[in-house]
Parts: sequence; C-alpha cells; structure tokens
Amino acid sequence: MIAFLAKKIVSALILPPAGPLLLAALGLLLLRRWPRTGRALAWGGIAFLWLISTPLIAQALLRTLETAPPIDMLKIGNAQAIVVLGGGNYSAAPEYGGDTVSRITLERVRYAARLAREIGLPLLVTGGAPQLGAPEGLAMRDVLERDFGVPVRWVEDRSLDTRENAVNSAAILRPAGVARVLLVSHAFHMPRALAAFADTGLEVIPAPTAFTTSGPFRLTQLLPSAQGLERGYFALHEWLGILAQKLQ
Repeated sequence: MIAFLAKKIVSALILPPAGPLLLAALGLLLLRRWPRTGRALAWGGIAFLWLISTPLIAQALLRTLETAPPIDMLKIGNAQAIVVLGGGNYSAAPEYGGDTVSRITLERVRYAARLAREIGLPLLVTGGAPQLGAPEGLAMRDVLERDFGVPVRWVEDRSLDTRENAVNSAAILRPAGVARVLLVSHAFHMPRALAAFADTGLEVIPAPTAFTTSGPFRLTQLLPSAQGLERGYFALHEWLGILAQKLQ
C-alpha cells in the first residue's frame, strides 16, 4: 500500500494540472537569478497546461491509445468468461446510501452487462479499495446484479492497480479452468490492460468501450476546457503507466 500511495503522489505531481503549475511556479522562483531559464519554465508550464486542456489535442492523444477495435462477436471463439476492470468508486454517494461505482466504472459495467446478456458468459469483476472505502469489485457486483440483473460469478476485491487486477484475476480463473477471456475496459486503457493480462498467461480478447468521439469540428475545441483537461489527463496517465509497466 505504501508503494502504491507513493506512486499515486508522484504521478499526481507530474500529471496536469499540478505538473504544469509546478513547472510554472519553479520558473517564477528562478526569474530573479536566472531570468531566461525562469521565463522559459514559467511560459512552458502555462503553454503545456493550455495545450493539454484543449479538446482537439486531448482527443488526439487519447486516440493514440485506442488501438483495439470494437469487439467482433463472430470472432469470440471459445472465450470462457468476461473480466471487467474497475475504474474507481463514487464514495459515500448520498442517493445510494454509501459507496457505489464511479462514472468510469459504470461505463465498463454497462458494456459488460450487455455482453453477458448477448453471449451468456460468466462475469468476473476486479477492483480493490485503493482509496479506502468499499472495494470496487463489491460495488461492481452490486450494480450488475441489482441494477442490470446480470449475475456475477467471481469477485476479485484486493487489487490496487491494473497489474494486480490481472494477477489476482488469473489466480481465480485458472482453478476454474478458464484460460480465454473477454476483457472489458475503456478503449484508452486497453493497451496497458492487455499487456498486464498477457503476462499472466491468460489468452485475452479485448472488448473496449467508451471510445473517444467528437462530432463536427467546432472552434471551441481550440480553447481549454474542463473536459479537455480530463481527457488530456487520462491520455498522459495511460502513457505514463505504459512507460512504468515497460520499466518494470
């Protein structure tokens, strides 16, 4: 848990908005002693935050990760189970009387429920409690069974990151004789998830959801926005995660 928290703190300081703001702040601190370096860092931080918050650029970055196409139902073959990755909780939700799934997790759960109905494969949900509170896996099971009417056969509720999702899920599935699975996650998260699951020896068919779409071009796509910042954050977070995964 300590290593996980340290990793989260470091990534929060590197990724936007904190990373660019810290870079700009460092530039301001250096202005008096090294004015050229200070100005370069300050303007660089501001420019980077502006660009990564611009929807057009953020969407382009996300699409570089969305390499797995939507699943082809004719190519599922002898898949034996559906694995759904957690993506966070909506903590202490007043309207639900406690922790439930976040928006990100709900998008994955919704797609998994549709797949389960269409092809009849059993479900495994995976996600621990990286931010304390209820484990994501338990919240995912509750939503699938209560709100979507889809039974969940296996719950993995101890993992703190994607690598642990893969390792712990494989430990549950192998004794059950499952070797080939459909993997449900966001399209932008699929490259990292596939690599993690491939390392466990499971045969994985990607089942991505929530692709980046934009519609017709609008001038406002050139202006920073909250949605642009969120998408830019997700893109950089994934590329940073892929880099860390390769270094490991």
